[in-house]
Amino acid sequence: MVVGLREFAHRTGNGSGTPVLDESNGEELMRVQPSVAVALGNGSLESPGTLYITSRKLIWLSDVDMAKGYAVDFLSISLHAVSRDPEAYSSPCIYTQIEVEDDEDEEDESDTQSTGALDLSKIREMRLVPSDSTHLDTLFDVFCECAELNPEPIEQEEEEGEHNWVFSADQMVVGGGAEEDGEWPISQSPTSVIGLSIGDEGGLAQPMLELQINDQRFDDAEEMVHESETKDH
Repeated sequence: MVVGLREFAHRTGNGSGTPVLDESNGEELMRVQPSVAVALGNGSLESPGTLYITSRKLIWLSDVDMAKGYAVDFLSISLHAVSRDPEAYSSPCIYTQIEVEDDEDEEDESDTQSTGALDLSKIREMRLVPSDSTHLDTLFDVFCECAELNPEPIEQEEEEGEHNWVFSADQMVVGGGAEEDGEWPISQSPTSVIGLSIGDEGGLAQPMLELQINDQRFDDAEEMVHESETKDH
């Protein structure tokens, strides 16, 4: 589930200190950057605040309004980059793109901002503007480090279907069951082994699939040759 951007106001010290982290689940504070302004979507810059980068998410807390703050998980950030092009934005900044839930009735960002009812769950872009632009490269490096700590989760269906090989039923037959000691039966002829299949329950299917050769054809051919030689003599 995509969480996206959300409000954050959990501070220590009766709501006036640093953000409360999920330390019980291993969340750590990676960097604190004061005097950072934020712009959401196409909106204007808000009053400067403090940027907290943790091992799980970004947290921006206003220095003016103690009840105001935003947070976004690194898993919801699809792109981050340093922007210094004045044609792209008026101030050097860290530019981020945020994943949001698909919504058929989704309103345009500019429409929600014009009415004053800003829906954070629909914000797709965020710019972080430090008062000192020389910190941009350092912030970018911390972003990269934390992004590596939060890789995209692998879907279970992809894991299960990754090694499911399919063979024609008339080309092979399943061999006998596994031995009691847990070893798989292995064909004495390496050329007859087709492959192994990953079972639906996550383990290797114990029987090996082998190409069956009808040896009766060769027995009939040998008898015909023997009868021919007998007649010749």
